[in-house]
Amino acid sequence: MEGNPTIMRRSALAAVAAIGSVSLLLAGCSKADDNKNDDNTKSAGANAATKDVVNASTKKGGTVTYELSDVPDSFDPGNTYYAYMYNFSRLYARPLMTFQPGAGEKGNTLVPDLAASKGVPSDGGKTWTYKLRTGLKYQDGSAITSKDVKYAVERSNFARDVLSLGPNYFQQFMAGGDKYKGPYKDKSAKGLSSIETPDDTTVVFHLNQAFQEFDYLVAAPQTAPVPQAKDKGVDYVKNIVSSGSYKFQSYSEGKQAVLVRNENWDAKTDPLRKQYPDKIVVNLKVNAETIDKDVLAGDAIDLGGTGVQAATQAQVLASADKKAGTDNTYGGRLVYMAINTKVKPFDKVECRKAVQYAIDKVSVQTAEGGPIRGDIASTVLPPDIPGYEKSDVYASTGSKGDAAKAKEQLKACGKSKISTNISARSDRPQEIDAATAIINSLKKVGINASLKQYPSGKYFTDYAGVPKFTEKNNIGLIMMQWGADWPSGYGFLQQILNGKAISQSGNTNLSQYDNKDVNALLAKAIGTQDTTERNSLYTQIDKQTMDDAVLVPLTYFKVLLARPQNATNVVSTAAFSGQYDYLNIGTTKK
Repeated sequence: MEGNPTIMRRSALAAVAAIGSVSLLLAGCSKADDNKNDDNTKSAGANAATKDVVNASTKKGGTVTYELSDVPDSFDPGNTYYAYMYNFSRLYARPLMTFQPGAGEKGNTLVPDLAASKGVPSDGGKTWTYKLRTGLKYQDGSAITSKDVKYAVERSNFARDVLSLGPNYFQQFMAGGDKYKGPYKDKSAKGLSSIETPDDTTVVFHLNQAFQEFDYLVAAPQTAPVPQAKDKGVDYVKNIVSSGSYKFQSYSEGKQAVLVRNENWDAKTDPLRKQYPDKIVVNLKVNAETIDKDVLAGDAIDLGGTGVQAATQAQVLASADKKAGTDNTYGGRLVYMAINTKVKPFDKVECRKAVQYAIDKVSVQTAEGGPIRGDIASTVLPPDIPGYEKSDVYASTGSKGDAAKAKEQLKACGKSKISTNISARSDRPQEIDAATAIINSLKKVGINASLKQYPSGKYFTDYAGVPKFTEKNNIGLIMMQWGADWPSGYGFLQQILNGKAISQSGNTNLSQYDNKDVNALLAKAIGTQDTTERNSLYTQIDKQTMDDAVLVPLTYFKVLLARPQNATNVVSTAAFSGQYDYLNIGTTKK
């Protein structure tokens, strides 16, 4: 998942009771005074939200404001693939499963949401059955049914010409998924036959192979119900029908979204959500430095969750009081540069290896903000993802690059010079700075790369995620940041390495890597019941990918978040890349 994309999770249901219990939620936490507007979060100390809930409160009322430097790919739960939108969308879209609000790794705990319990597997993991909770309603009071879940999966995965932004796991793994044309082309009432709805509260998924981590897959917002009669394709985003605790009051594309309480949401059907604020406002296209100022003033939350800008970082780290209001944690993400195997001369492994050896990763780390923003990386899998094994195939002294070996590989590739382009997101200053550092490294060995900047909201729909565009515009190098769709090697690797994941728009396999051995190992891993054996297969995939040199690991991302002083129930979760969990954030403001 970009931004998305690292993401991860873990076990089962026993902790649901703890979520529902306010006394447990508040235990051991920094407690907000419901009658005052003091700066309680500062006193909690640095990294407090990575360990527990900060400023815990049951106070209701007020407005929580989020700000974003660009626009999200989409508010449509079936057409998004940024981690912060997976996080935020749970306020108005309930998937079958989701992640328990909790600090750090506790946030990886997988719990039922729309479903009454975890999925029941059969046929060796090829069939999964879910029962919905009783009494579920949309914002208009109409009943949520299993047919709405089935339709949500069909529209989000099988109409890629209309909704292309989310992952396509279901398309890849549902039986007959390669033949089904999606609900906009297939007008039959039956839909995809491998998703059955024998009654209004039961949905059964029949897969084309065993999928041992399927509970994680249905935690994606793509399983949040959509009533077919209300679906307008790509325009559904203008009138999303809420199944969560909040609904859209207004939506102005590219400017603002305003959510208010959903009066037909029933807490009896939902042990997770608390519906604290009266209103939630999302302001878009706000200058990144302005967002930092608003966050430090306690007036906003950074929706993107990528952390403060360089100037703000220096400011907060220089002050003990300001640093006490920050959280620095691994996001389970990898910052990397994809090498486009379809753009010559990077179709040759030697040219790709020249890039690997050339890059001074210390300069990249410095450009991103130093060690506090990430450790230097040398593998595809970050250290906090199962299957990680320490390795450095393209090691250099001090991780500063090896120009001699780079030139050696260039010669083996039949080149002395290469001219190419490198893409980065225009609204992410640190990504641009990192790309600039890479350009300087490459120039020293005869690889001349020109920077091309594109907005993050359309980075995957119009630019870096469109293979025809990258090939036409000689974009051989593509800046990227990725987090696992769920906390396993498969959840991290599948959408960036499997040839079946390559899409003509919304593509996240930016290297266009299609190695039959890697594809086979991924398929074998997800069908393997033994966890240790499964993780060893992920290690093999990592090694093969690095041998093929299709992406350059730069840093294991760490986020430095400023904690808004007026926000309540603030907790940094591994489930959403170290971001704050947006599900129950409230405010002490009147």
